[in-house]
Amino acid sequence: MKMYLRFYNLKEEPFSLSPDPDFLYLSEVHREGLANLRYGLIQKKGFIVITGEVGTGKTTLINALLSEIPQEVKTAFISNPKLKTEEFFFLLSRAFKLGNGDNKAKFLINFTEFLERLDKNGENVVLIIDEAHCLPEKLLEEIRLLSNLETPHSKLLNIILVGQPEFEKTLDHPGFRALKQRITLRYRLKPLSKEETREYIKVRLSRAGSKDVGVFSEGAISAIYRYSKGVPRVINLLADRAMLTGFVKETKVIDDKIIRECAAEIGFGNAELNRVEKDRLKKNDRETKTGRHLLRAGLAFLILGAILAIFWFVSLSNAERQKLITDLTILFSGELWEK
Repeated sequence: MKMYLRFYNLKEEPFSLSPDPDFLYLSEVHREGLANLRYGLIQKKGFIVITGEVGTGKTTLINALLSEIPQEVKTAFISNPKLKTEEFFFLLSRAFKLGNGDNKAKFLINFTEFLERLDKNGENVVLIIDEAHCLPEKLLEEIRLLSNLETPHSKLLNIILVGQPEFEKTLDHPGFRALKQRITLRYRLKPLSKEETREYIKVRLSRAGSKDVGVFSEGAISAIYRYSKGVPRVINLLADRAMLTGFVKETKVIDDKIIRECAAEIGFGNAELNRVEKDRLKKNDRETKTGRHLLRAGLAFLILGAILAIFWFVSLSNAERQKLITDLTILFSGELWEK
């Protein structure tokens, strides 16, 4: 148990790195991603591909999907696909209770009969492969061939491939054009926006039992967003370290200074810290230059106005000048206001 839980009146860790569905924050992008997965399974769309940068919540999204899948949907989840073909078939056989699966021909016979039987009963079968960018090319081709198992009306097997953006490049390779043509749904997860980052932090604090979701100042949230770029895993890493630092310093409200300290400690590296700092300095520089331009424009306007006023004054007759001087004297002496 983290030392800071009691200090911040928490029941459990709000920023654990484990993909806990109880702490799932569905941004607009994540809601759309989950909706795509649900639709793909219900409609038996066959191949579905979900991609996203490291830490954007792909595995958490899959866990959320698994938590709501009904029992009549048979599921196999492979989290480490760096496998040989025979190892892959063995895992599928174990997941669907088809025997030892040590023989490819025997596995395919048993697996086809299994899929056809469930299809007749109106049941669904789903194969989910996480870290799909790590799939060996040979195994990826075997998975494509499994998608050929279908009836004239629907797919017998739904396959969800989840991976990092480089998996998209793999699919774009000419050698995988047959696989790419079979993908009916593709979706890419994006990082959180600044507003979503703020809401993400507050939601996790609230679900961890906090009654005060203002533990992080606005400056701290802005700093977390700058360093994390909206990636949930990095947000968790920074926020967790910041709460520990806040506990050590006995401060109830975490500010941007603590976030900067934690970013340096965690290992963002000088390059990353310098990039963030450069972005901040560039922004300040732009704001300073804008202020200078406005000031110069204002001064130019005043000077132009003064020049025009002088020309206008010179163009007046002696009587008009004398009257103007008298009126200004009355104005500044207060006599005009008294009248």
